[in-house]
Amino acid sequence: MYYPMFYIDPLYIILVGPALIFTGWAQWKVTSTYKKWRQYGNSQGMTGAQVARYMMEQNDIYDVDIQMIGGELTDNYNLTNKVVSLSSDIYNGTSIAAIGIACHEVGHVVQHHVGYFPIKVRNAIIPITNIGATLAIPLIILGLILNVVNLAWLGVLCFGLSTLFQLITLPVEFNASHRALQTIDSCGLFTGTDYRGAKAVLTAAALTYVAALFVSLMQLLRWVIIIGGNSRDD
Repeated sequence: MYYPMFYIDPLYIILVGPALIFTGWAQWKVTSTYKKWRQYGNSQGMTGAQVARYMMEQNDIYDVDIQMIGGELTDNYNLTNKVVSLSSDIYNGTSIAAIGIACHEVGHVVQHHVGYFPIKVRNAIIPITNIGATLAIPLIILGLILNVVNLAWLGVLCFGLSTLFQLITLPVEFNASHRALQTIDSCGLFTGTDYRGAKAVLTAAALTYVAALFVSLMQLLRWVIIIGGNSRDD
């Protein structure tokens, strides 16, 4: 017995439903917190790009470029090209939100510079997890339809790789935010309000990574229960 592709079983509502609700709340939290602290300028009037450069210089990093990209909250660090990309509101912005997000991205630069172990692990498993994410659901569905339990379990294993990636991402993102806040707090340039606002923005952003892991874990548990039940029926 298998679950048709478009069947919404009670497990989805019970397990995945709450995780999706939490994800929606986390997205709202990060957006609203960002909008709040975007309205307050930092005490030094420095742009996100200036603060990012300052943080890199404080860590003796001079081989990474900073560029502006489009969109909102599209900020990222590309290890291959050694480029920190900041959205226009962050690159040119002087808000408290801007310095927090800019420093967070440079936190990833520092992680690579000092050889932070979790980010090495995350980068190493990216190719495998990408393959796993692509194959997981097709293998599970095909295994259930054909009643080939081992094929379905292989799909679960592939799905588990994606969950593992989400798990490893948590310490990487938390550590980048910690490095950002540590710089803001210790550099002597900013006031306590700068630190509190940046911390609020980065804490809210961290919730999205917690939510992603929550959803992935609940999806994984759902498939384990479904396939495990089918195995017993056989």
